[in-house]
Amino acid sequence: MCRNCENEGIGRRDLLKFGAAGVVALGLGGAPSGARAAEGAPTALSPDEALAALKSGNERYVSHPELCVVDLTERRRDVAGHQAPWATIISCADSRLRPELIFGGLGLGELFVARNAGNLVDTATLGTVEYGAAVLGSPLIIVLAHTASGAVKAACDVVTKNTTYPGSIGPMIEPILPAALAERDEPGDFVNNTAEESAERTAKRLTAASTLIAGLAGAGKLKIAAAIYDLETGAVKYLD
Repeated sequence: MCRNCENEGIGRRDLLKFGAAGVVALGLGGAPSGARAAEGAPTALSPDEALAALKSGNERYVSHPELCVVDLTERRRDVAGHQAPWATIISCADSRLRPELIFGGLGLGELFVARNAGNLVDTATLGTVEYGAAVLGSPLIIVLAHTASGAVKAACDVVTKNTTYPGSIGPMIEPILPAALAERDEPGDFVNNTAEESAERTAKRLTAASTLIAGLAGAGKLKIAAAIYDLETGAVKYLD
């Protein structure tokens, strides 16, 4: 956590305090009984506390957009032996979106991030978020879309203009097409509406695609939400 933000929201001392709990097995809902947070304790933040921390951090980012100063040397030493991230973010690879920054200048070891164009979930991404939840103990998964997404616009152009794309770009955006078809005739911004719809569909698919994630969510150990980041305002809006 950045030094000049420690007194607002959930500060670094609070996170270290929460993380001081003993090593806890995550053998719920199909998670391996030997799963541990890599030689250390998982976070003790609940799903709701983790979500509140993200919301508070984004509020700081919007209201005080100056860059936070992070003691990277000390924090690097703190997390060198193990990691216990308290939120997992599935975000777009867009260079204008940096999860650690938009959630308040977070430091090393706090977010477990999977990024790809369109914030989609393929096998590799699903395995990544399963690892974050079942092994590292992350209690929150956010599928984070953003406005003016290039990948989403490409999918919208396929639907409205029958546009084709070279290489692997076309197959990559195929999972967005159902959302584009659903939003094609709806009022408002087509691309942004599709981005929201696609993020919500992706969040809902996580429990259907993974018994690990479904088990943890069903036991109240994991919360899943979809959100969209506004490139112009910096604000994150939650969609559920």
